[in-house]
Amino acid sequence: MRYDVFFAGYGGQGVLLAGNLLSYAAIHEGKNVSFFPAYGVEKRGGAAMCTVVFADGDTGSPVVGNPSVSVLLNQLSFDKYAAKVKQGGICIVNSSLVSSDGVDLPGVEVIMVPMNQIALEMGDVRMVNMVACGAYIEKTGALKAASLEVALKKALPQRNHRLIPANVKAMEAGAQATRA
Repeated sequence: MRYDVFFAGYGGQGVLLAGNLLSYAAIHEGKNVSFFPAYGVEKRGGAAMCTVVFADGDTGSPVVGNPSVSVLLNQLSFDKYAAKVKQGGICIVNSSLVSSDGVDLPGVEVIMVPMNQIALEMGDVRMVNMVACGAYIEKTGALKAASLEVALKKALPQRNHRLIPANVKAMEAGAQATRA
């Protein structure tokens, strides 16, 4: 099976960490992975995006024009990329920062998750990316939650390993929000 996911937001939302995390989790599950990050020159606030492609066999190009799944964390990303999700795909949207009023995406399942609100309720808005990852794995079933927990040890620097339990809870909250 082949999966592709496109993440987009602004610098500081942890878009690239989310892509790294999914990549390590897929490797943990024995998949082949392509990870393609892209970001603006700004440290925080500029555009940030990445594509992760993983499969049992060849992944092909990490450049995906029409992703199967997009996870869009801010309004600019939604406005720019939501219409690129392929027919039959899924668009997971941070409803805390994105208004989809008047936008019609025929043939695409749009999942609105208040990611910033959930992260704030958990005590740290920087966990918005973990909420997004939880929503992604719950909605797609592409990876196991346990694999993401293992992957956190590789994706996070050693000094932040104390935050792994909080990140796992944020992923669980994101998964729960997609069930509602």
